[in-house]
Amino acid sequence: MNVWLILVLAVVGMGVIAWGARKAGQMVSGNTPYFRDMPFGVAYGYVVAFAALLFAVKFYFVDQGVFFRWAVQGFALFAIAAWLFRLFGRTVGTQGTRRLFRQMPLTASFGVLTILIYAVFAIFAVWIAPHGQEDIFARVNVLPGGDPAMGGDPAFPLGTDQIGRDLLSRLIYGAQNTVGIAFATTLLAFFLGGTLGFLAATLGGWFDQILSRMVDVLMAIPSLIFALLLMTIASAWAGSHRELLTLYMILIIAVIDSTRVFRLARAVGSSIVVMDYIEAAKLRGEGLIYLIFREILPNATAPLLAEFGLRFCFVFLTIASLSFLGVGIQPPLADWGTMVKDLSQFVNFAQFSPLTAALPLMAAGAIALLTVAVNFVVDWMLQRSSGLKE
Repeated sequence: MNVWLILVLAVVGMGVIAWGARKAGQMVSGNTPYFRDMPFGVAYGYVVAFAALLFAVKFYFVDQGVFFRWAVQGFALFAIAAWLFRLFGRTVGTQGTRRLFRQMPLTASFGVLTILIYAVFAIFAVWIAPHGQEDIFARVNVLPGGDPAMGGDPAFPLGTDQIGRDLLSRLIYGAQNTVGIAFATTLLAFFLGGTLGFLAATLGGWFDQILSRMVDVLMAIPSLIFALLLMTIASAWAGSHRELLTLYMILIIAVIDSTRVFRLARAVGSSIVVMDYIEAAKLRGEGLIYLIFREILPNATAPLLAEFGLRFCFVFLTIASLSFLGVGIQPPLADWGTMVKDLSQFVNFAQFSPLTAALPLMAAGAIALLTVAVNFVVDWMLQRSSGLKE
C-alpha cells in the first residue's frame, strides 16, 4: 500500500477515534464541562500522544531499537540522578543551599548535575582518563565492549581509532579541550561586547555611532562562514604551532560573537541610562566605571544571563563545527567535533555492532547534552533573577 495513503488513513482514523472518545466521555460523564468544552484539537492531541506512546513501547520492547532503548534508559537514569541530587541538596549543606535546592525545579537540578559532571571530567581529565590523549598503541580499530572474542580489548573499553588512540581517553579529554575553550571564549566575548555596549549606551554620540556601524557590518556576514574564512587565514599564519592556532580561534570566535553581546548590552544599557538613579549618580560625580559596573550592570543581569547561556551553546557548537571541518582544535588534542568526523564511518556497522556504530554518537551526544543542561540552568536562573514566576 502507498505510504501516503497509509498516512492519510492514519490521520483520518485518529480523528474519528478522537471524535468518538470525546463523545463517549460526554455521555459517560453526564456532559461535564471538561468533556463538553473540550475542543476537537485537544481530543485529537490526546489520541496522537497515546498512539505515539504505543509506538514507542512497541519499538522499545518488540522491534529492539538499540539506540532508542539506550536513549530511553539514559533519559530515565539522568532523571533519577537529578531527583536524587536535588534531594541530597535539600538535606545536606547550609541553610542557603538547602533553600536554593528546595526552589530548584527538576530540570535545573538535571542541568546543574550535568554541568558538575562535565566540570569534574574537564578539570581532572589527566587523572580520570586511563591513557593520554596523544598516546598511540599498536592495536588499531579495536572494537568497543572489551570482549576479545568480538574483536575488543579489556584495556580499551570503547576501542581504539584508526591510528590506535584510546577513544575513552580522548572522549574524556574532549571535555577539557572543547568545554574549557568554549567557556574561555564566551567569557572573552562577553567582556568585549558587554563593555563596549555599555560604553556606547552611556557615552552615546559619535562613539556609539562608530561602534554600532562596525557591529552592523560584522553581523551582516554569516558567523560560521566568516569564522571559517578567518580560521583558514589563521591556519596559514600559525603554521605548525597548534597552540597559536587555538589562540587565534578563541580570539576570532570571541570577536564575532561579541557583536551579538554588544547589541544586547547597548539596548539594555540605553533603557537604563535614562533612569533617575543614573542621573542621581552623575550628579554625585560618579565616574564612568562606577556607572557601568555599579549601576548599569547589576540591573542588566537577567538578559545578559540568558544571553550568556545561549552564547555559550553557540560558541560550543561553533568550535565543534570548525573542528569537524578541520580548522578548529588540531590533533593530537582531543575534540568532540573532530571525533564525530573521524568516527562517522563506524555508523555503517550498526547492524553488526550497535556499540561500534554508537561511537560517533557519543561525542555528538556529549555536545547535545551539555547544550541542553546549560539552557536548563540559565532558564531557571533567569526566572529567579527576573521574577518571571511571580
